[in-house]
Amino acid sequence: MTSIELSPALIVEDDPATRRRLHALLVGLLGADAVITTADSVASAMAAAGKERFALALVDVGLPDGNGVDVIAWLHMHAPDTVSVVISTWGHEDTVLAALRSGATGYLLKESEDIELSLSLKSLRRGGAPIDPVIARRILAQVSVPEPTVETDKTSTPQLSERELEILHLVARGYSNPEIAAMTGLSRFTIEDHTKKIYRKLAVNSRMAAVFEANSLGLLK
Repeated sequence: MTSIELSPALIVEDDPATRRRLHALLVGLLGADAVITTADSVASAMAAAGKERFALALVDVGLPDGNGVDVIAWLHMHAPDTVSVVISTWGHEDTVLAALRSGATGYLLKESEDIELSLSLKSLRRGGAPIDPVIARRILAQVSVPEPTVETDKTSTPQLSERELEILHLVARGYSNPEIAAMTGLSRFTIEDHTKKIYRKLAVNSRMAAVFEANSLGLLK
């Protein structure tokens, strides 16, 4: 399996102790020769990203001069190859959804143990989209509970094909693209193509954002 490069990396965090913690985690994951830049605000993060291309950005939500989600949105627009992951104490569903819709690949909580964060970040190398288990349980709980039936304007609801709906349900259950390919008998590249079409129709940029959006539209009943 192809490994995704995660260096150089950018840490966007205003708390010095947390910056040191994340720096140490990245050194442990990427090695002592990894290139790691730190920023303590929205402005300094954008300034750094404007001068250098980063493979990975670890971004806090609450920053002195604004919201880390704005950094993720900026990176998604100006540096789309950067893998952005939120590491925050804020885990409210609205904040998570805003981050995912803005282009975040994952969402982790600072309260996690170092080993948990390290394993989550390591999954990025395999193309994973790490979501803190606490947040993932909230998402799955929302997906598994049917919403009351309401009349909706069908012209405003994205029209997904039967195959796309099948894949979307498997995504919501936590299966990876290779696992979905094995289950459906399709190639991994075909699954990736369907996934991109689902993202485009739902106007999202990640798996978890697709699950959130599809659930809100009643597509996962």
